[in-house]
Order: sequence, then structure tokens, then C-alpha cells
Amino acid sequence: MRILVTNDDGIHAPGLRCLEEIARELSDDVWIVAPETDQSGVSHSLSLNDPLRLRQAGEKRYAVKGTPSDCIIMGIRHILKEHGPDLVLSGVNRGQNVAEDVTYSGTIAGAMEATILGVRAIALSQAYGAGGRANVKWHTAAQHGASVIRRVLEVGIEPGILVNVNFPDCEPDAVKGIAVAAQGVRNQALLSLDERVDGRGNPYFWLAFAKARFEPGHGTDLKAIADGCISVTPLRLDLTDEPTLTRFAQAFA
Repeated sequence: MRILVTNDDGIHAPGLRCLEEIARELSDDVWIVAPETDQSGVSHSLSLNDPLRLRQAGEKRYAVKGTPSDCIIMGIRHILKEHGPDLVLSGVNRGQNVAEDVTYSGTIAGAMEATILGVRAIALSQAYGAGGRANVKWHTAAQHGASVIRRVLEVGIEPGILVNVNFPDCEPDAVKGIAVAAQGVRNQALLSLDERVDGRGNPYFWLAFAKARFEPGHGTDLKAIADGCISVTPLRLDLTDEPTLTRFAQAFA
């Protein structure tokens, strides 16, 4: 099995090294095509106004000056055009990608672009907690990643579907199981702007989430992570809402 690995945190990210180790448990034919710099939050964007710069960073290892979607296109349509990948893995992201995160995430977008191009794809993310970005438990994703991927592949991924996997913020032996979960919904009232002033007196802002008690919905990815489980969520490319489609078709008939 030929595996193409990408991420949105960049070619030097520890999560990419973690995913490379996971991929090598599954295959000895692993290729890395990742962004040259951190692309977190770029979603499914493409570089349309700037050229893509490709740099070989090692054997079967490439950096692209572009987005995760650019990397997948470069990997499938250029680097591996003679013999494409059988599987794309995107991650391991620094921080969970659950609920509305999936619409912003470059990690999810890498898997999404692969799905568009007809390749099975799985996105993987490692949650972190009060310890912050400097204390991510990569070893939890590393220990459980390959077995989760194998189980997903055994069940099968239908065309037009990608799989979103999130690992909880706990030690590997503290993981309470695997939960197949729906995409959750956050309390958007917690979203805020942190206003500051620079040295010249000009205002600037950081996006931030206020800290408050929040009860995630039952059966969701948010709940699974909160309960110490690995969440597995199938996502689809077709964003059409069928019930509304039916109502609108009747209304406009």
C-alpha cells in the first residue's frame, strides 16, 4: 500500500513525524508532501495567485509553499502521477478537529482534497488540554493510530467520504475506547475577540474562546473526546441538506 502523508502544521511539525511513524506501521512505501510553513486554519483553500514552490527535503519527502490542498494535488498529480497513493493520511494535527473545526481545518481539507481526487483519506488530530500546545500527548496518537486506521480500512471508506479521527488528551493506556460519533456543535457564544494595542497605539485583535462550562451533545465528537475516547467521524463531500432540498423543491414547484 502506497501512503501519502500531509498536514497543515508544516513540514517540521512534530505531529507530521508522529503520523509518519504511524504510516510506517502500515506500509514501507510512505511519501511525505507537506506545507513549507504552518497553514493552520486555511481550510480548503488553494493557491491561485501565487506559484507553488516544491522543495525536496529528503527521500520521499517534499515541502510545498502552499496549502494542504495544494500539497495533495502536488503529490497525486505530479510527484506520484505514475503510481498514485492508495491512502492519504493528514495530520497528526496539534489540537482536536471536532465540531465546527472541520470547516476551518487544513488537516481536514487535506483529506477532503484527496477524497475529491478519488483516494481514500483519513484525517487525524491529537487533542490537548490545560498543559497547552507545548504538552501535546503525541504518544497517544502514535500508540493507537495504526490500529484505528486498520479498522477503518477493514470496514471500508465509500467514495465521497473521508474519515475524521481525534485522539483524547490522556495517556495511551487511559483511552476508554473508540466512539463512532457525529460532528458536534459548540456554544458559539464563547467565541470572542481579544483586543490589544501595539507599541504605536494601534488596536489589533486575536480570535479567542472564552473559558466556560459547556456540556457537549450526546453521541458527538465533542462528547467522545471529553469522555476520553477516540472519536471516529465519517464526513461527506456532498453538503446538500436533503430535507431542506425536498422542502424547497415543493415550495418552488
